[in-house]
Amino acid sequence: MNKFEAVIFDMDGVLIDSEPLWKIAMEEVFHSVGCMITKKDFQNTVGLRIDEVVRYWYNERGWKELTPQDVEHKIVQRMVELINENAHPLPGVMETLKYLSQKGYKIGLATSSYTVLIETVLHALKVESFFQCTHSAEDEVYGKPHPAVYLSVANELNTEPPQCLVIEDSLNGIISAKAARMQVVCIPEKSHHPEPKLVIADHMFEDMSEMLETIKRYD
Repeated sequence: MNKFEAVIFDMDGVLIDSEPLWKIAMEEVFHSVGCMITKKDFQNTVGLRIDEVVRYWYNERGWKELTPQDVEHKIVQRMVELINENAHPLPGVMETLKYLSQKGYKIGLATSSYTVLIETVLHALKVESFFQCTHSAEDEVYGKPHPAVYLSVANELNTEPPQCLVIEDSLNGIISAKAARMQVVCIPEKSHHPEPKLVIADHMFEDMSEMLETIKRYD
């Protein structure tokens, strides 16, 4: 593992097991407007911003009455409720954040989720103090797999992209980070079907505890 100055975390599926919650929220809201997609269908939109997900299914299936923006808002509000009810850090997250902080690494967060969800997750997990920078792709023209969100975080952390280590769980996220010229760890999200293309990541670990042990060996 190459030396790095900053660690940039994705959020969904990396800090918190929120992918199942997204599936619940999306299935409930899409069904409420007559768009009868299933949890399996969401494999098609992993790693996209929620506005991109809604637009995708609006173009594919369509619905009446509510606008795509209305549906997007309903999904986000339902996610806030579900996160507050079910917030638990994934294995190794707390130990990794504490170790990186103690060692003086810069720590950032780059996610496709909206700012309100970043605030909800970090507050629910009580980890706000670990992050010097958090950034949502909602503030970028393009979401992942475009590298913009990662480049913005590197800039805010005052760190050159090749000196950043990214922790991701999805193919779109890995592509985003590699396009930003960053070193990428993949910890595959467990609720999706296996994605063989994840091997494009520089490193693959079962969970963050395993990753942390490797970081300690190279420190």
